[in-house]
This record gives sequence, C-alpha cells and structure tokens, in this order.
Amino acid sequence: MAPRDKDIKEKIVAAAWELFGEKGYEATTLNDIIARAGIARGTFYYHFNSKETLLNTLSVLLDEKYKEIEETIPADMTAYDKLLYINYYIHSFMGETIDYNLLANQYAGQLLRGGDSNLLDRNRYYFKLLAKFIEEGQKKDEIITSMTSSEIVNYYSMCERALVTDWCMNNGSYSLGEVSKEYMPLLIGMIRGPKG
Repeated sequence: MAPRDKDIKEKIVAAAWELFGEKGYEATTLNDIIARAGIARGTFYYHFNSKETLLNTLSVLLDEKYKEIEETIPADMTAYDKLLYINYYIHSFMGETIDYNLLANQYAGQLLRGGDSNLLDRNRYYFKLLAKFIEEGQKKDEIITSMTSSEIVNYYSMCERALVTDWCMNNGSYSLGEVSKEYMPLLIGMIRGPKG
C-alpha cells in the first residue's frame, strides 16, 4: 500500500472509531464516517467494503495510539516501567473512547472464528514494541532472563487481555486505566529483573 493510501486508510479508521465512541456503532452512519474523515464516498469504498468491515480495524487504531504513547515515554524509565506506562495509557484510551460492547464483540468474534485475528497478529506494532522493551530490559537486567522475550510478550499480552475482558464483562462500569494501573504490577511483577 502506498504511503498516501496508508494515511487515508488510517484517517478513515480513526474517524470511524471516534464516532463509534461518541455515538455508538449502530448510530454511526457511513455518511458520518465519510464526513468526519473528509473524504469522498469512492475513497471510502476503495479502502473498505462497508461500515461493518471497520470493526476489524481495531488493531490499526490501537497501534497508532501505541506509536503516540511511545513518543511520550520518559527516556530514563526502566523497561519494566515502560511496560506499565504503555499499559496504563492504552487502557485509559480504550476505556475512555471505545465502547465496551465493541471490544466484547471483537473478542467474541475471535472465539467464534478461531485462527488469527488482527488483534493477535504478531506483525502488529504492539507486539514489536513489547519485544523491543523486553529485549532492552533483559540486556540491562531490568527484565528477567529465565523466560525468552517471546514468552514474556505472550504472558504480558495475556494479562492485558484479561483486564480488558473483565472490564467488558462488567459492562465498562469502572475505569479500565485505573484498574490496570493497580493490577498490572501484580500480574507482571514476576518479570521484573534485579535492576527493574
């Protein structure tokens, strides 16, 4: 995909998910998305078949947010603290802007369809970012070396999904960011190295 096409696609995805958060998925029309993205109808159909296909783009939205969050990480943070930092900010973003029903449907769809989903695609920026932090941390003794970086990435992402799943099952009734801030250190404390 050409860089300009990628930018337009990301613009459509961002507009759609903003509207899903503001109005709800059902109340958001294709015309709303086109207007918010500032594109022509044909441009939308060049990238997507329908509004429904946008539900499979959550990973795109989240990866863009991870890139934004990464730019704000203080340089002197340990790798362990970087993992907690990105967890808090991504879960705060999700809790404040994404309807828990849409997230629950994404997870349920994965269970029903089986196989890989966009959220579990190991080529996502999310998984590469986790691996980068963990590998850097292992070199500095900030993250344990008794597990491979791949094993730690799997464990960390399972912990994050567990928190999001619980939030969805509780109908988004609490702050996902704040609960993650409290529980994530308990869940991943075992990966902290001697200098973490």
